[in-house]
Amino acid sequence: MSKEKQKDSKNITSKTASIIRVNDLPKATQKTHKGLKISEEDLLELYRSMYLQRRFEERSMQMYQKGKFGGFLHLYIGQEAVSTGAAYALNQDDDFITAYRDHGLGLVKGITPNEAMAELFGKKDGCSRGKGGSMHYFKPEKHFWGGHAIVGAHLPLAAGLAFANKYQKNDRIAICFFGDGAIDQGALNESFNLAQLWKLPVIYVVENNGYSMGTAVHRHSAGDLADRALAYGMKNAKVNGMDLFSVIDTLSEVADEVRKTQEPYFLEVVTYRYRGHSMSDPGNYRTKEELEEYKKIDPIERLKTYILDKKVAKQKDFEAINEEVEKVVLEAVDFADNSPYPDPKELYEDVYADDDFPYLT
Repeated sequence: MSKEKQKDSKNITSKTASIIRVNDLPKATQKTHKGLKISEEDLLELYRSMYLQRRFEERSMQMYQKGKFGGFLHLYIGQEAVSTGAAYALNQDDDFITAYRDHGLGLVKGITPNEAMAELFGKKDGCSRGKGGSMHYFKPEKHFWGGHAIVGAHLPLAAGLAFANKYQKNDRIAICFFGDGAIDQGALNESFNLAQLWKLPVIYVVENNGYSMGTAVHRHSAGDLADRALAYGMKNAKVNGMDLFSVIDTLSEVADEVRKTQEPYFLEVVTYRYRGHSMSDPGNYRTKEELEEYKKIDPIERLKTYILDKKVAKQKDFEAINEEVEKVVLEAVDFADNSPYPDPKELYEDVYADDDFPYLT
């Protein structure tokens, strides 16, 4: 290879060695909280929700390292604007379903910190009665349908939720979250095809956090992820997931449209996770410079700065919120610690819908 070609090769490698740079993120909305009709009270509650998720995840990590529970632990740190914005933009009785990075979405959909932490500990008082652990959070009465460990396997379930809502004419819609690693699963093709063919009221959201485990998006998926919808004639958009207002702005409009047209929609929300894929992942596949670049646009700090600039609250108000949240999370740890383990007999419950199934009797 000539020196000129070698130079070109090095430039290509250098250019593609990283994920989407901060400057390449979709533009953030220019709307203010007033333009989005968010009250000052709600603005502070949105901050509290995001901070609660962050502190919950950080304490979960500490408890895992202390050996309080085992298995897998996938943290949502950095992606809080997506969960919080979605919960605010949609109705409380809309159906949410997600993959295994589910703690944040579970909390915004009504799972209490006590229930959430107890589930991590495998305790009876957990949201899934200690049987699901980190990857299988459920709370059907709050219209939260998991928490699913198999990559892409819950996408058809989202179509099923949407089909049920359309059949029952209850004006609810379904929203399905999944990572960029699921974008190439066959289940996505089948789900998108049926959703568009049957005109199902479902929003599919890929939380593109840059990496499928340790593999950068450009190394496992060709083209723009949002463009996957084009093959099905499905409407799509790309959103800045590091900006809470952008998520609220876009999802509010999309939810209204899906509810009205009873047709699917696909969103690529570009976000970033500050921790590794799971607790066993040191994240050596990315540079410190890349990580620091994204920490400068931390969605929580971004919202806090906005609130301070608009003089909606003062620093002491945030200190009070932070202190209250810290207390709540520490109480959740104590609750989980003192909660009992499920009775061994419960191992055979919730396996079959019928209590008198032959296997059980």
